[in-house]
Amino acid sequence: MLGGPMMSSAFPKAADITPSVDIFEDGDEVVVKADIPGVKKDDLDVTITENSLTISGERKQEKKVKEKDFHRVERSYGSFSRSFRLPENVNGSKAKAEFKDGVLEVRLPKTKASKQKKIEIS
Repeated sequence: MLGGPMMSSAFPKAADITPSVDIFEDGDEVVVKADIPGVKKDDLDVTITENSLTISGERKQEKKVKEKDFHRVERSYGSFSRSFRLPENVNGSKAKAEFKDGVLEVRLPKTKASKQKKIEIS
């Protein structure tokens, strides 16, 4: 029965999609892991610029359901995008990405630390 104790009197808009992300160092790499359940690999994009990484995509609704048929609405659908500043010591052109079981993992190799150079003042 619709309108029972589990039913809200109004249908709130589900929250925007914001994938949870961990960024950490693993040996010679910087790793970005993002939880993106319910999104297909073909609906994801990973873009790297000189100093940032952007993860964007779309979670599509599986089946159209009329609003009156819902008992509760909590899952979100639609487009999302998150950008992160990268450390200066990563080589974005050699990044590798893998998407498995709803988790996107991007591995960015670190560059060799530039040696300090003393500059003579004239």
